[in-house]
Amino acid sequence: MTRPTTKEIQATAQIAGVPVDDEIATRISNSIGPAFEGFAAIAGTLPFDLEPALYPLAQTQKVSK
Repeated sequence: MTRPTTKEIQATAQIAGVPVDDEIATRISNSIGPAFEGFAAIAGTLPFDLEPALYPLAQTQKVSK
């Protein structure tokens, strides 16, 4: 989990259908960057960190007793 770069922000925005220019992507990176840096110490220790797409699936599974 690392601070996203301007290019990563632009790629993500493009996929979401909301393309942004360099200036806006840099502003987004600068605004969310500290949150990524704050979680860097525990990155990889949370179960859903490995595959976030499967997290909702894991949360809806019934536990057999």
